[in-house]
Amino acid sequence: MLCTGSCAPLLIQQRYHISGFERSWNEYKRGFGDTNSNYWIGNDMLSWLTTNDNYTLRFDLQARSTGKWFYAEYSTFVVLPEAQNYKLQVAGFSGNAGGDALGYSNDMMFSTYDRDNDHDSGSCAKRWGGGFWYKMCSLCDVNDIIMRWYKGTFADNWKLQASRMWLQCK
Repeated sequence: MLCTGSCAPLLIQQRYHISGFERSWNEYKRGFGDTNSNYWIGNDMLSWLTTNDNYTLRFDLQARSTGKWFYAEYSTFVVLPEAQNYKLQVAGFSGNAGGDALGYSNDMMFSTYDRDNDHDSGSCAKRWGGGFWYKMCSLCDVNDIIMRWYKGTFADNWKLQASRMWLQCK
């Protein structure tokens, strides 16, 4: 799906259950799950989409303590190809989630338990489970066992009950 004028939002991540996201590099590369449950579109597809057209990124985040939904949007979102370890380029935060948690991971490469690309002395993906753009671990923990958005306005230490990530044509 390339942007041609306006287009419907494209789901790239969905998480309702704490389990299911501790996956290998190859599983994140190909994608897993389905759009009715836990889901990751796949890093190859995510890279292809975002390097071939202009998209914004939206997070829908549900607080565990209250069930209330919040959102975060990014006007720039690009995932570079696997040859660059799916390096993240993100900027232009807006929304009511309280702060720019994903921006902390700008220019980071993707990490999984079997391919450590973070800046921590250990492996964030091994320590917290899940694959994501970890720096010194992360402020945006939508794919690990904790499920948190650190810069948020959520009570209960910003713990999430659910999260979704969407691409939207510019």
